[in-house]
Amino acid sequence: MDQMEENEIELETVVIDDNVDSADFNNVPTDTVSAAISVEECNKVEKLVKFPITRIKHLVKMDPDVNLCSQEALFLITKTTEFFVECLSKEAYSYTAQSKKKTVQKKDVEQAIDAVDALAFLEGVLDS
Repeated sequence: MDQMEENEIELETVVIDDNVDSADFNNVPTDTVSAAISVEECNKVEKLVKFPITRIKHLVKMDPDVNLCSQEALFLITKTTEFFVECLSKEAYSYTAQSKKKTVQKKDVEQAIDAVDALAFLEGVLDS
């Protein structure tokens, strides 16, 4: 449970520039203003994630059971994937550090999978 508390998502809010005069938007069509805001929001979402959202979307589309996936769901899947990879890599690195090495190897990941019950579903995945 401690790891879940450490990995809580902190969402950033979009800050609108206070220096912009509202009169500047009076002559601009509302479609342009809403488009500018939606582009700004999209850029903000991209900054919140480290993995490419389009790649995750491609992986989601590979599942034949999934017909549609909203942007919000795609964002959550991407963040969850980031947290999972972070957790697995930290756990694997702890075994790397115990053996006084700097490079994470396959055996370190296997030890992490064997040690953590939550990663039991990955047992045998690395076998070639």
